[in-house]
Amino acid sequence: MKIPAKSLAQSQRTIDSYEGFADQYSRLDGPSPAVEAALRRIVEATGGRGHVLEIGSGPGWEADFLEALGASVRRTDATRRFLELQAQRGKSGDLLNVITDDLGGPYDGIVALCVLIHVPRDQIGQVLTRSAQALRPDGAFLVSMRDGDGETSGDYHTVYWRRDDFVACMEASGFTVEWEEYSVDCDNDGWNTFLARRSP
Repeated sequence: MKIPAKSLAQSQRTIDSYEGFADQYSRLDGPSPAVEAALRRIVEATGGRGHVLEIGSGPGWEADFLEALGASVRRTDATRRFLELQAQRGKSGDLLNVITDDLGGPYDGIVALCVLIHVPRDQIGQVLTRSAQALRPDGAFLVSMRDGDGETSGDYHTVYWRRDDFVACMEASGFTVEWEEYSVDCDNDGWNTFLARRSP
């Protein structure tokens, strides 16, 4: 599938912005109790010791938590600096752009927290479909999306999704939602978090 030049440019600008912000980002706190609870759900859903792809590992705090629970995690990010920072503490990861690169697999689970918000709206369907295809039958998918309408441009291209619209996209891509939660973060932004299964 040919990716429009505008979508590629938006994605690359976001990646470039994270390259410059990665060191500061890595000094932020690790996962919140709510995120830890969601991560526990996917570990449980994958049998406790599943092979999990994490899309957008960032500093790697969520991957650390997953591994502490027994999961085997393939850490990935489109930002080289995040991978360098993880390597400095002995954690290896792969450069992966979820829009343009093959995801590999099959995996028992995929985690994509606070990352698919940067996927242009016209690309989300193919990203979700490829994610479903990268899972084993009945594999689990944990994803969080910013709640709202429209999108913002600038250094970090961010797309907002209403709950029902994103669920419809997931279902069209081969997922069945098993659990969901709405939360508001410290910046007063609403988030929808979903645990879904690859449909039979």
